Amino acid sequence: MDPIQIISFTLVALLLVVSPGPNGMLIAKTVPLAGRAAGFANVAGFLVAFYLHGTLSILGISVILTKSAEAFFVFKMLGALYLIWIGLKALISAFTKVEAAKPLLRSSPKRTLNGAFFEGFLTNALNPKVSMFYLAAFPQFIPAGESAIAYGFMLVSIHAVMNMLWFAAMVIIFARLSAAAKHAFFQNAIKLLTGIIFIGFGGKLLTLERQ
Repeated sequence: MDPIQIISFTLVALLLVVSPGPNGMLIAKTVPLAGRAAGFANVAGFLVAFYLHGTLSILGISVILTKSAEAFFVFKMLGALYLIWIGLKALISAFTKVEAAKPLLRSSPKRTLNGAFFEGFLTNALNPKVSMFYLAAFPQFIPAGESAIAYGFMLVSIHAVMNMLWFAAMVIIFARLSAAAKHAFFQNAIKLLTGIIFIGFGGKLLTLERQ
């Protein structure tokens, strides 16, 4: 592959990574309320979902989402309802009394990390925008031939590494705000803001059209 193509894909993917979206909001919600480890578990979930979308796109299965109106509608609805559900859960929690002196997490660390991982995974796995990005990018940046699959996974890996670095940095930044997170007002403000924005992302996803 031409190095210029790799650089071009990297720049396009970087713009997608740093643009505001549900991933950043999930990190902003998770780290102050559940800790740094849970934030990294979110990131791990993101990466697994990217490779899932990338594999499906490389194998051509994701084409169904862009060719079948029914399949796209079902997938879009699942993703939108999941984002709205996270938002509603955050809003309900925001209006529940929080005792600042006690730890927020009553579940075991292992259960907390598993939950954070699956939240990160499902937030991306149920987002058809990721598949649409790969399906739009691959024809432009992957050369035809026997090495197309290898090049495809290389592009997915570039995208995944950028996500890992960007959101790992976000986790570290929010972890440094842990002192503020001990206050009930800050906790509720994070939950309220997250709830509103996630519901907004879910509503926006409902209006997404096939391209």
